[in-house]
Amino acid sequence: MLLWLGGWLAQYHSGFGVVNYLTLRAILSVISALLVSLMLGPLVIRKLREYQIGQAIREVGPKSHLSKAGTPTMGGVLILLSIAVSTLLWGNLENRFVWVVLLVTLFFGAIGWVDDYRKVVEKNSRGLPGRWKYFWQSLFALIVGAYLFYSAQSPQETQLVVPFIKDVMPQLGLFFILLTYFVIVGSSNAVNLTDGLDGLAIMPTVMVGAALGVCAYLAGNVNFAAYLHIPYIAGAGELVVFCAAIVGAGIGFLWFNTYPAQVFMGDVGSLALGAALGVVAVIIRQEIVLFIMGGIFVAETLSVILQVASFKLTGKRIFRMAPLHHHYELKGWPEPRVIVRFWIITIILVLVGLATLKIR
Repeated sequence: MLLWLGGWLAQYHSGFGVVNYLTLRAILSVISALLVSLMLGPLVIRKLREYQIGQAIREVGPKSHLSKAGTPTMGGVLILLSIAVSTLLWGNLENRFVWVVLLVTLFFGAIGWVDDYRKVVEKNSRGLPGRWKYFWQSLFALIVGAYLFYSAQSPQETQLVVPFIKDVMPQLGLFFILLTYFVIVGSSNAVNLTDGLDGLAIMPTVMVGAALGVCAYLAGNVNFAAYLHIPYIAGAGELVVFCAAIVGAGIGFLWFNTYPAQVFMGDVGSLALGAALGVVAVIIRQEIVLFIMGGIFVAETLSVILQVASFKLTGKRIFRMAPLHHHYELKGWPEPRVIVRFWIITIILVLVGLATLKIR
């Protein structure tokens, strides 16, 4: 929106042309999302309290969590609002990728909102039944995959990029749609499973989002893409603005979500943010790098899968409790220690992921 306004004003004063610089708009996107989040945060928390939209705590979980009962949830609405406002202000609204990532984020947020609303407001412990949640996630992910495949403007947009190898980039064909489906749905649910401690999910999301922004900038620049031997995706550079909005909104939300949390993001935030990371990775052809950088999300998901499989097959549990963060809590780790150590691991994994861009 402001990109268009700046271009129009540049006819009268060349100084307004500065908004055409992608790096400047990315910085302004971070700041805008951060300010929206910080300014609206107290209002959102107050309204959630007024409507008694508080978190229900399972008695089977760690006993330390019982004190969190009643803490406002569905705070992910604040994150989505901040991301949407910042992206619409500073993004190029003529870019198809901007609309794809924004619509995916909001749609998955809507799925999470329905689930949270049924659990918290309607007091339905099942929330949105799993089969319907999975159905809507799958349907939209397949639609997005089909759209990206059939609207691809170059062969590079549907290649598989393998880290550390520069000469192996096979064409996926229709398997691209299937891969897109698995990445978006898998990433969405992985972040959702990780969101169990104060600030545990949001900070890794911010770090991975920032790294994907760097990748998007490089993939959208023909010279950098050629130098690094990664696919050049025309228009992908605009996703830097969106990723910057995730960073700003996430940091702003962490202000209220840090231990002890004043608000939880709920499924409305975690499902949306996971899907956002997934669709950005698909567009810039860095799905495997997302798998590396989001190692914490992967570990949390695998812990649940292994726990369920082990119990059904042998009657024994591998972990004291799944997802993984609860296992360490029950081993006696204080909640802040679990959170910060998972953050540290994410920093290392993000650096490894970025290194794959150069080491080929």
